[in-house]
Amino acid sequence: TMIGNMDMHRGVANWDARAPLAEMIGTITPASLHFISSHGNTPPDINPKDHRLIIHGMVERPLVFTLEELMRLPYVTRIHYIECINNRPARGRNTVDEGHGMIGCSEWTGVPLSLLFEEAGVKNGGNWMVAESADETKHASSMAMGKALEDVIVAYGQNGEPVRPHQGYPLRLVVPGFEGKYNVKWLKGIKVVDRPYMSYWEQHHYMDPHRKTKYYVEQGPKSVITRPGGGQRLPSPGFYNITGLAWSGCGAVRKVEVSTDGGKTWSEAQIQGSALRMALTRFQLPWTWNGEETVLQSRCTDERGQIQPTAEEYATFWEGSTALIPVNFIQPWRVTRTGEVVNAL
Repeated sequence: TMIGNMDMHRGVANWDARAPLAEMIGTITPASLHFISSHGNTPPDINPKDHRLIIHGMVERPLVFTLEELMRLPYVTRIHYIECINNRPARGRNTVDEGHGMIGCSEWTGVPLSLLFEEAGVKNGGNWMVAESADETKHASSMAMGKALEDVIVAYGQNGEPVRPHQGYPLRLVVPGFEGKYNVKWLKGIKVVDRPYMSYWEQHHYMDPHRKTKYYVEQGPKSVITRPGGGQRLPSPGFYNITGLAWSGCGAVRKVEVSTDGGKTWSEAQIQGSALRMALTRFQLPWTWNGEETVLQSRCTDERGQIQPTAEEYATFWEGSTALIPVNFIQPWRVTRTGEVVNAL
């Protein structure tokens, strides 16, 4: 689903687009269907032979890498999701894709950022880093060094091929479990610093104005039923296999429960395959619809024991604020007597 308008700049088009989540099978998002969200246009004509990644700032040995040099280094291949902070259930978002399509899960290949920092030698006091993009808006995001050394990847591969232009070719950060904005595309520089340096985008677009000093980074447990889901129709009463996706920025999915009566009772769903850390996990539950109106919903519990909240629990915790905070409350779908599936928020 394409959203917004196409913006032409030097012959290069930029789209924001949602993944067709309701139609997807399995957990891996094909690169061609991965959601797109960018501050500006895709940088044109990035020649991989000319592109450089600079490691600088509070390091003993500033380093400059070509793509070829990075590809000589030891690499990792891991499956992780990336989700935009705007991926959220809401009134008026009537289909699965409208409320949940700003997410994608891929097999990412690249160099562990910890290896590059080991080569550069982080100085004492270098507790943060700033990732810098080559896009026209000079997008940059601050990140604590603890996360950077844990599992962040400087990725050049996605699902067995080079990262595609709209996904950050030739290099992008993959920051497992953190909001999408930290996964900087068209990566050109990583600067080690002593504190968070608030970039333009962080100051004006990503910080809650009432909580200026706080970063919202890890994404909590979340799930959505994709079939039957909003915008779909059940042709008749009878047997249906409820299926959907669950994920958490705090680790692996431990359990998914499904309610077919508006939250009065819950049944544990079957998780398909292995539940990987910070990756989409598919679940299913057999269900027989009797033709009466009802509400379907799912809730995720992650390996930390955190449980996906209801909309009411979420609002109480955040004191009603949702503008710039990751939204992970339960998505209810109402099945009408005619079989139409609609957003029940």
